[in-house]
Amino acid sequence: MSENIIGYINKNGEIIDTQSAGESCEGCREIPLDNTPEALEILRHSTAHLMAQAIRELYPDAQFFVGPVVDEGFYYDFRTSEKIGEEDLKKIEKKMKELVKKKIPIEKYTISKSEAEAKFQRDDLKQAVLKNIPSEEVSIYRQGAFEDLCRGPHVPNTRYLHNFKLTRVAGAYLGGDENAEMLTRIYGVAFADKESLKEYLKMMEEAKKRDHRKLGTELELFMFNEEAGAGLPFWLPKGARLRSRLEDILFKAHRRRGYEPVRGPEILKAEMWRTSGHYACYGENMYLTEIDGQEYGIKPMNCIGHILIFKQSVKSYRDLPMKYFEYGVVHRHEKSGVLHGLLRVREFTQDDAHIFCTPEQIKPVVLEVVEFVDAVMKKFGFDYSMEISTKPEKAIGDDEVWETATQALKEALDENGLEYGIDEGGGAFYGPKIDVKITDAIGRKWQCGTVQVDFNLPERFDVEYVAEDNTRKRPVMIHRAILGSFERFIAILTEHYAGEFPVFIAPTQVIFVPIAEEHTAYARELAAQMLEEGIDSEIYDRNDSLNKRIRLAEKQKVPYVVIVGDEEVKSRSVAIRDRRKKEQYNLSADDFMLQLAQQLKEGKI
Repeated sequence: MSENIIGYINKNGEIIDTQSAGESCEGCREIPLDNTPEALEILRHSTAHLMAQAIRELYPDAQFFVGPVVDEGFYYDFRTSEKIGEEDLKKIEKKMKELVKKKIPIEKYTISKSEAEAKFQRDDLKQAVLKNIPSEEVSIYRQGAFEDLCRGPHVPNTRYLHNFKLTRVAGAYLGGDENAEMLTRIYGVAFADKESLKEYLKMMEEAKKRDHRKLGTELELFMFNEEAGAGLPFWLPKGARLRSRLEDILFKAHRRRGYEPVRGPEILKAEMWRTSGHYACYGENMYLTEIDGQEYGIKPMNCIGHILIFKQSVKSYRDLPMKYFEYGVVHRHEKSGVLHGLLRVREFTQDDAHIFCTPEQIKPVVLEVVEFVDAVMKKFGFDYSMEISTKPEKAIGDDEVWETATQALKEALDENGLEYGIDEGGGAFYGPKIDVKITDAIGRKWQCGTVQVDFNLPERFDVEYVAEDNTRKRPVMIHRAILGSFERFIAILTEHYAGEFPVFIAPTQVIFVPIAEEHTAYARELAAQMLEEGIDSEIYDRNDSLNKRIRLAEKQKVPYVVIVGDEEVKSRSVAIRDRRKKEQYNLSADDFMLQLAQQLKEGKI
């Protein structure tokens, strides 16, 4: 075995480490020490254990729960009597580096579950982990004096683990249960080489500057109020203007593509959610209440409303595909530990649509949706990729129906040469889906839109249309969101643009800075004209120095800061500071108005 090989992919597609491969690994593919997803999984899993070993040496009473690999790196949940903060991360990193230099072999051994229970009888966290292991045999990884229950895979020696960084300390409920004990969680990241780690850390520094929570406060876009309730955003005037522009652009784009606007109620009888399968498969995420002795559920999704609207009159095959869209407000009970600014909230608005079509129309409908996705993502400067997600463990409907729906998605993309990945078991409970993952300006990936093929809900709600031969047939229902939700997409846009929104969605396009009080009337006149054209502006005429007002205006990251003084009033012109072009120039007021009107049109999708 080469010194550079840290694991294998066996013929079943599983990642295994060098120890698990044994003497020979017929048909296995080698995993070299690099930054491929397979290599990073091994590296990061191993670095999590390296961190745990360092913590144990520094805090001897530390007890460990789980330490998995996650999208952004790895973490470990643990308990210790000492309080650990961000200031302790460097100390832990230093100890980790010492352990790397010692080149400690990492060994795997297997024992029965009952032996493991006896071995860790004094460790309640290990007992909690063992309860969740169905197998009667468990594997343990040992490096020096440290060992932990783990499936692996791991590198064979700590010497491979040079390039890591511990990123933050957080709290985490034991097993994700809000009523359970709060453990300490430390996050970290690891790469195969120093350059990749350096690049990642540079990106993370940039991400901190772009954090939508920070920019949302500075630019006065939105707020949260813990007294009112966690995960419930309030839109401030500027944020509401931005959101309104985005909604308007999308509304027109939907209408151009033949979608009809609809709106359903935000609360329905629980029986409806039982029929749909949401109650059984999604009930723990719903808010339920009782009215007049009957149970109701606040909607977590918009699909039932659209089904009932479709059913309110007889539909013919000539009516299909029928496309309904709604900016639907939904509520989902997210655990407090996962709430994160606008990215993860308990109330949000989906740009939701449901398309009722015949089975023969699935492919053209899916491709039309993909074209819509492409137009939206290009408009905002996002690269994107697609992934087909297949039947999850918790699902409704027959395997045959699922296979038909999944195959239809694959064929639609295959026949048009569109690339995609496969996410086994990642589908919605009622059907397979295409997930759209976008890449922002600093290289981060985000899950946004989705296209889901559903044969199940039309069956459950007895949805029909009159076919060409005058028989009643069942339509296919395609669930579709392009942004995902306005909240999440605006958070991503804020970070993508670093708060410097293009003119067509900027909450404020222009800030006027009058040089003196006598120039304010001219600024107000121009602002009133702009408002008639759908252009929002503000006037900075406070009792501050001119330079201070200009500085404050530029901090708002608006596309244009406009200075007006004697010369501008006299010639009916404006002195422009153009953030986009990073230039200063003068235009007549009329020409500036035309320029802004043209840039507003750039938002057309």
